[in-house]
Parts: sequence; C-alpha cells; structure tokens
Amino acid sequence: MSFYADPSFFVLLFVAVVGAAVLGLLEKPLKWYGLVASLFFVALLFMNDAAQFACFVLFLASSVAGCALIMRTPKSKWSFRIALAFTLYPLVVCKVSGAFDASLLGFAGISYLTFKATQVVIEVHDGIIERMSPSDWLCFIVFFPVFTSGPIDRSRRFVEDLHATRSRDEYAGLLARGIVLIAAGMVYKMVIAAYIFRLYDPHGWGNAGLGDELWQQVIIAYQYGLYLFFDFAGYSLMAMGASYCFGIRTPRNFRAPFLAVDIKDFWNRWHITLSFWLRDFVFMRFSRFALKHKLFKKRLRVAQCGFMVNMLLMGAWHGLSANYLLYGLFHGVLLAATEAFQKTKFYKAHKKELWFRGVSWFVTMQAVFFGFALFSGQITRLACGA
Repeated sequence: MSFYADPSFFVLLFVAVVGAAVLGLLEKPLKWYGLVASLFFVALLFMNDAAQFACFVLFLASSVAGCALIMRTPKSKWSFRIALAFTLYPLVVCKVSGAFDASLLGFAGISYLTFKATQVVIEVHDGIIERMSPSDWLCFIVFFPVFTSGPIDRSRRFVEDLHATRSRDEYAGLLARGIVLIAAGMVYKMVIAAYIFRLYDPHGWGNAGLGDELWQQVIIAYQYGLYLFFDFAGYSLMAMGASYCFGIRTPRNFRAPFLAVDIKDFWNRWHITLSFWLRDFVFMRFSRFALKHKLFKKRLRVAQCGFMVNMLLMGAWHGLSANYLLYGLFHGVLLAATEAFQKTKFYKAHKKELWFRGVSWFVTMQAVFFGFALFSGQITRLACGA
C-alpha cells in the first residue's frame, strides 16, 4: 500500500483520525495510540514486500544499537563515530548499491528515517539531548504520516508535542487545521499535479529548428518543475495534516518557493526541512571544522566550500546517479557564487531596489528550472542523445 496515493490508505487514515479525534477531544494523550497506528500503517506498507520489511527491521536494530551506545557514553568520540556508522551504513549501502541497480538494504523511507536517527545521535553527542526514552525514540522514527517522504521533524520538538496534554479547544484547532491541510494537499497532488503530469511529455532533441527545439525543452523543464512542486508539496501538506490530527505539529516543507529572489532564498523556501537539516548538521559543522583547523584564509571560502559539500551531499542523498550528483553540484556552485556576489558593493547598493529584485527573481527562476531539468535527467538524456 502506498501512502497518500492508494484509496485504501485514505480510508484507513480516516478511521485512524476518527480514533485520534475521539481521544484528543476527550483531552486524552495520543502517544500510545499514535504509536500503535504508526506500527499498523508501517506493517501495511511492507505487507507485500518481505525483503523491504527485513531491511527496515535491520535498520531499526542498527539504529537502536547506535543510539544506545551514544546514550551510554555521549562524550566519547569513538562511541560517536561508531554510533554514526551504525546509523548511516544501511543508507550508504543502499545508495552505493543503487548506483549498480541493486539497492541493497533499501526500503521505502530509508533516506528520511536515517536523517532523523542521525540527528538524535549528533544531538546526544553535542549535549543538546540529555535523555530520550526508547518509546519516544520509536514514536519519532516510525511516525507514519511522515514515514516515507518527510517532512524531516526534529526529535526535541516532536517529543514536546508527543507528551503535550492539550485542552479540547486546542486539539480541536489542530484537528480542524489538519483536515484542511489534508484537503489542500489532495487538491495539489491529485488535481493540479496530475493535470500537469498529463501534459508532461519528455522527449529528446527532434528535427525542428534550433529555436523550436530549445523552446520545447524549456517547456518540458517548466512542466516537470511545476509537477514536482505540486506533487511533493501536496504530499507534504497531507503529511502535515495527518500529523496535526495526531497532535504533532510537523513543520512545513514549502513556503512559496517560486517567489524566491535568489538561490539562497529558494532553499529557505523549498524542501525546507531537508535544507535546514543539512544547514544545521552539515554546513555548520563543516564550517566550524574548517575555521578551527584554518583550512582557508577567508571566511568567504569556508562558506563557499560548505555550500559545495552541503549540496553534493544533498545530491548523493537522492541517489548516486549523474542527474542527482549534477543537481547537487549545480546548486552548490550557485550558492557559492551567490555568497560571493552578496559581498559586493553593487549588491549592497541595489539589493532593495525594485528593478534589481525583479531581475534577480527572473534569473533565479531560470536557474531553478534548469536545476529541475538536471534533477529529472532531462539534461543527461539530451547529452547522451536519448
């Protein structure tokens, strides 16, 4: 059963939400009900795929071992490294083997679950998380509304909501908002995205004139980009909505990304929970390491290299194929160039002027949709003559 796609999922989601609503409106805690519901939906997800279920169980066992180790000796560097290895190796094996069409140890949701489990290990080591009960950890990892594709929540915020005792009025507000978000997500994904997908017709370079063929490829890139947004944003809205119904205020994943006036602004609006996760756990840690060890003379170079590392990892997280790696490299270069440009006198003198913001928005959107063409494989197909 596919989450947020199969009609049977929505029927079962409705039943599960009714149970949550009864408990919530009676001002009862939802932790254990949510955990049982999550385990039920995860069982349905893997019901017809024993291999994926086995990989998921292996991931859980490995992550539990890593988390238990770091909880026992949080300040030990070796414990930290071993815990990270235990948490990350299923995803690494999955992505590396996927490059050879094998996808060993892979299962639906592995990328998102790995980032959540890794975040706990890092924050325990950093002293941000002092204690997390096994049941809280399990609730956080298997929470079904965000299981397959995020948004990527933070454990401390999640656990706060998990243990919150809400008044009837407060829960009723969450429930109402959750239902509206689910409905809006269904319109995004099942109406708008489905319509754009029907128009989407990727094809190689034809025999028409250069201008006509180029224009067709531009249209294809824009169609894919818009489809990707409405499909993924629609899913994210439904995931948020289902979370709200279970008393968990999962953070938003998109905030009008096509209004971004530069590429940094775009990544503050697009797949927000992923970009902020990478910012906090990759970019910032790399920057501190580079500054501490004086790898670069200028802070600008530290930031630029941090962006490159950040976005290359983002591309690899999607997969080790040429289109994803080029997508990550492309956005890393754009962010590094933007960082340098925003230090110039010209930028500082004109950044608030309407004409400058208009030009910046236009250029940013062309770069964004070219990036989507890389992400979809459109550029690599054209390069290979497909």
